[in-house]
Amino acid sequence: MLYETIIPTVTDRLIQQALLQVLQPILDPTFSEHSHGCRPGRRAHGAVLAAQAYVQAGRRVVVDVDLEKFFDRVNHDILIDRLNKRLGDAGVSRLIRAYLDSGIMVNGVVQQRFEGTPQGGPLSPLLANVLLDEVDKELERRGHCFVRYADDCNVYVRSRRAGERVMQLLRRLYGKLHLTINEAKSALASALGRKFLGYELWVAKGREVKRKVAAKPMATYKARIRKLTRRSAGRSLAEVVQGLRPYVLGWKAYFGLSQTPGVWRKLDEWMRHRLRAIQLWQWKRGSTMYRELRAMGASNAVAKQVAANSRCWWRNSDRLLKSVLTIAYFDSLGVPRLS
Repeated sequence: MLYETIIPTVTDRLIQQALLQVLQPILDPTFSEHSHGCRPGRRAHGAVLAAQAYVQAGRRVVVDVDLEKFFDRVNHDILIDRLNKRLGDAGVSRLIRAYLDSGIMVNGVVQQRFEGTPQGGPLSPLLANVLLDEVDKELERRGHCFVRYADDCNVYVRSRRAGERVMQLLRRLYGKLHLTINEAKSALASALGRKFLGYELWVAKGREVKRKVAAKPMATYKARIRKLTRRSAGRSLAEVVQGLRPYVLGWKAYFGLSQTPGVWRKLDEWMRHRLRAIQLWQWKRGSTMYRELRAMGASNAVAKQVAANSRCWWRNSDRLLKSVLTIAYFDSLGVPRLS
């Protein structure tokens, strides 16, 4: 199996971080306002909101461009040339060149690097913006409405014909930087339903364009919740909840822009359904269910009926059990809500 690790030492990394602290305040103000990735005070939410505004204004066609292996194919000579034009400091450029040219180890053998920036390196995102800002500025000059986040660029236009012209323009601009568009992941398509940074746009009543979570991250979320709430994991319900919290809260923080409260409510109900099933499975026997439910304040009739269906974990956990293991109960355990 191919194994790669970046050669620079801890000392080199500290130098990179020091360079970043010096260069970021100098370079960042020169970047396009349409660039949202890897910049102080900017994040993916701003890019999604900008995209929504363009589509709401009638630009329903998107030129969605993804660069093929971008961080692996950054041309060092071109990047240093663009950096010199901005900084005019040969000493800083030499340091960055040394960082870029540092080798990689492949199967125990050091190989020289002639292109690409180390992914995960402190300076790599800033250098990527230096290189791609050239394309941003040309799109600005031509009056295009676009959003870029790292190496993903979406240009919003009013017709497919306009989109075809923009796609040709981008191929030419990126070609000058020795970068290649990933044709499999790029497209000229309707902006509605096209995934961008995990979100999709849709049209609600009154022709208002709204945001929702795209199908793929939604499926990933549900798969992760299923894994975290497996009944055979041998943990108490409180332990299961503690394992859920970081993931659910992080997911909610990122996808909090979604304008689909009904979807959130259904996801909350589904997650509590799974937690109730875990509780029933842990009690196992009908006699234990009856005893525990009575101790929690359930009526004799409810406790008996739940206990009588002791082996039907999933079905049983979505009926009378709701009146005992309520939303307030899960709130007390610290189960986070999406809605």
